[in-house]
Amino acid sequence: MRVAVLNGVNLDVLDRRDPALYGGLSLNQLESKIYDWARELELLAECRQTNSEGEYVGWCHDAFDWAGGVIVNPGAWTHYSYAIRDAVELFNVPVVEVHLSDIEHREEWRKHSVVADLAAARVIGKGPEGYQEALEFLAERRG
Repeated sequence: MRVAVLNGVNLDVLDRRDPALYGGLSLNQLESKIYDWARELELLAECRQTNSEGEYVGWCHDAFDWAGGVIVNPGAWTHYSYAIRDAVELFNVPVVEVHLSDIEHREEWRKHSVVADLAAARVIGKGPEGYQEALEFLAERRG
């Protein structure tokens, strides 16, 4: 099964962000782990990251045609982008929302996710290993 892993705004500077909240890895290191975990589960992951909201929406549209599961971490867009919400809502495959930090126990504005009710599962505050849990969830549901 092919899995789209769509990372949003500011994840390209992950290694510059607070390691206690975000795990201390660079985006390249995180993606390497995701690819390794996917191979172990006999999944084929395709990781993408952008700081452009329109590009993120376009990647959602592209994944409609090939993804058997989707992992989304829109970054800060999680809290307000209804354009991304509308794109995620169109998926007819399982979607897992992932956040490295525990957004539910941070600033008040981070507690709201516009995609939460669209997700088959949410993995929050588990650092990089949250992506492993998301992949395992999708592997268990592969058709």
